[in-house]
Amino acid sequence: MSEEQPVGDLALKIVAMPADTNPAGDIFGGWLMAQMDLSAGTAASDRAKGRTATVSVSHLNFLRPVKVGDVVCVYTKVIRVGRTSISLAVEAWAVQRGRSDQRKVTSAEFVMVALGEDGKPRAVDADPTG
Repeated sequence: MSEEQPVGDLALKIVAMPADTNPAGDIFGGWLMAQMDLSAGTAASDRAKGRTATVSVSHLNFLRPVKVGDVVCVYTKVIRVGRTSISLAVEAWAVQRGRSDQRKVTSAEFVMVALGEDGKPRAVDADPTG
C-alpha cells in the first residue's frame, strides 16, 4: 500500500465506465477533470453557503492512467479563502479492480468564485463555522 494518503475530504466516488475511454482504452483526462470540477464546486458551494463557479484550474497533473472499472475517489481541501474566491486542492485517486489500495492519479488546484443571485461575485463569509 502507498505511504501517501489523500489530502482533504472525500467528495465523490464513481466507477470509470467504457463510454469514458479514449481510443487507447484509458479514461479521458477531460472526464477525470470534470469529476474533479464537480467535487471542487460542491466543496466550494458548501464553504460559500451558496452558488459558486470555476474561475481557474492550475497545476493540473495527470500522474497515472485510469482504467475502465477503476473506482475513482476525489478528495477536496480548502486551502485559501479570499474576499470572493475559494481555492481548493483537489486530488483524484483510483482503486483498481481486485485491489484495495488507492493510487493518486491526478491533482490540481481549483479556484472558485462565490456568486450572488445576480450572478456577480459576492463576498465569502470569513468564518467557516458562521
